[in-house]
Amino acid sequence: RNMSSAGPEGRKKMRECEGLIDSLVYYIQGAIADHEPNDKATENCVCILHNLSYQLEIELPESYAQSIYMQRRNISSNDKTPGCFGTRSRKVKEKQQDTPLPEEKSNPKGVESLWHSTLIRIYLSLIAKSTRNYTQEASLGALQNLTAGTGPMPLAVARTVVQRANGLPSIRAMLHVSHPAVKRTAVSLLRNLSRNTSLQNDIAREVLPDLVSILPECVPGCEAACETTASVCYTLFNLTQGSSHNARLLLSAHGLPRVIAISINDSNMFSKASRAASVLLYSLWSHTDLHSAYKK
Repeated sequence: RNMSSAGPEGRKKMRECEGLIDSLVYYIQGAIADHEPNDKATENCVCILHNLSYQLEIELPESYAQSIYMQRRNISSNDKTPGCFGTRSRKVKEKQQDTPLPEEKSNPKGVESLWHSTLIRIYLSLIAKSTRNYTQEASLGALQNLTAGTGPMPLAVARTVVQRANGLPSIRAMLHVSHPAVKRTAVSLLRNLSRNTSLQNDIAREVLPDLVSILPECVPGCEAACETTASVCYTLFNLTQGSSHNARLLLSAHGLPRVIAISINDSNMFSKASRAASVLLYSLWSHTDLHSAYKK
């Protein structure tokens, strides 16, 4: 667990170590099957996998990157956009979202397991069944890492979490735990998921009222809570920016007074939350059909 947080070279060596990732996954599967999701060894295994999933899209070996990103390269070459991580127009991004990944291997090995739907479902199971905060946080954090990029792999993981594995109820429950790090990581994961336009309506329907409910009625008094508040605002921004219906959901959940209260704070220490709330307000005002409702 300590070695897995030693930096890019350490992660690379551990990902390449034959049988290591498979063994960690095997152990966690056994713990879940035996109804023992709270033991310390399971926590350690999940924390290692969490660390090994960090910057995975960027650090993938070339052999995997070629097969995973082949379709993306084809799109970019057709649109005369250089490289597979280059700047994208909105049109290309929309086109990418419609491009399916190559089919998953039924029996993944080693680094392939890190983004496979089997492990994604394991993380969601641990989030739902474990009462150990570090295990919950590491499971959420691993999914946050896997959904952090803009390529087809993060998009595929996001679709698995939201649509194939029905993971939103488990993540939503983590918004209401008392442990601040677990809550913060759950919000960060939802922020990543909410960037995918094809998933936004599902996410809004399932968790938008819960996101509003955890917004404070004024700027929070500590930096960690301020960070979480900013992340909630940016998630709500993603969900409402292109949808008048979702903006109305925020209104119905009585979110507007809270967002306004957060936005008007001047303190430098808490400017991150205030700025995020102001960006959200500006976006909400772009829905002209809701102006009369806002004024009321």
